[in-house]
Amino acid sequence: MNRSRLIVANLIGILVICFFIAAGAYFYYEKANFIKTDDAVVKADLMPVVAPAQGVLTSWNIQDGTDVSDKNIVGGVSDGTKTIPVSARMNGKVIQNGARVNQVVQAGQVLAEEADMDHLYIIANIKESRLKDIKVGQSVDIKVDGDSGAKFEGVVKEIGYATNSVFSVLPQQSSTGSYTKVTQKIQVKISINQASSRVLPGMNAEVKISL
Repeated sequence: MNRSRLIVANLIGILVICFFIAAGAYFYYEKANFIKTDDAVVKADLMPVVAPAQGVLTSWNIQDGTDVSDKNIVGGVSDGTKTIPVSARMNGKVIQNGARVNQVVQAGQVLAEEADMDHLYIIANIKESRLKDIKVGQSVDIKVDGDSGAKFEGVVKEIGYATNSVFSVLPQQSSTGSYTKVTQKIQVKISINQASSRVLPGMNAEVKISL
């Protein structure tokens, strides 16, 4: 190998070493200063609009996307003797309409679902080993798949008091008597400030919590 090739090879080797040192430093810095997860989803407080009595839905004034206010009359149910008003139960937007005029309904039947779109939030599932580093009030950077070009700011609002497995329909059991340790996750509620109209309940999200 001539001198020039040796110099080039040495330079490449040095660059590779520097790259790995920089990458290691970056990952150490990220782990030491942030908690990141893509196991997160956009949520909104939901409230059903229900039929107040058994009868026929004689009027219905909402559809998907309709904005409603708490106690607004959105329809009426006739039980054969009188018409009983159907009312919204919170300020929000109708995200699912499942009713139509002249439909026979039962008392308590869900006719529509409304969501508080003005106060969206994120539920992030955080590994139990990192929970000790999270505190209410920490700032959070948020990315939402539905609006991938934007970054939103948020704040840690609540930290769960139980792991997700506590609420599982089927508890984790082993019929053989063997035991495999599974890392548990706890839900952390994060506010999302000034969410765009593209951010919708149920969308996947990524969060980066500043420690």
